[in-house]
Amino acid sequence: MPASNTPKRKTAKPAAASEPFTPPAQHVWLAGLGAMAKAQEQGSKAMEALLNDGLAFQRKSQAEAQQRLQEATERLSHLASDFGQQATGRVDKLEHLFEDRVAKALHRLGMPSLLDIQMLNERVAQLEAQLAALQATRASAARKKPRSPSA
Repeated sequence: MPASNTPKRKTAKPAAASEPFTPPAQHVWLAGLGAMAKAQEQGSKAMEALLNDGLAFQRKSQAEAQQRLQEATERLSHLASDFGQQATGRVDKLEHLFEDRVAKALHRLGMPSLLDIQMLNERVAQLEAQLAALQATRASAARKKPRSPSA
């Protein structure tokens, strides 16, 4: 092969620490270190911003969950109240039906009802009042009547 006419490249000599200019490879290295330092600095700021955003989101989510829980509790309370009222109404109807049937059975057995007993008590009170009036009348008549001497 014939000798080529292409010029030979010169190889760069390593720069000494005392040289004022640094070679391009070292520039790239230093630029990379600078980028890494900036990324770390901005990364901590970004992390702090994300932390604050996360805390705000958590508070908002908890407040919304608390509100929904309160709404659900109120709905359940209303449902329980309605159910209680319906149950009370049904128990009252059942109690009334039971009382009617017991009263009919007692009537068939000849037992007086509450109304019969109340009427009887009123009649006894009237008779006691009449008896007391009659006794008072007799006592006053006996006092007015002169007694005849007994022999």
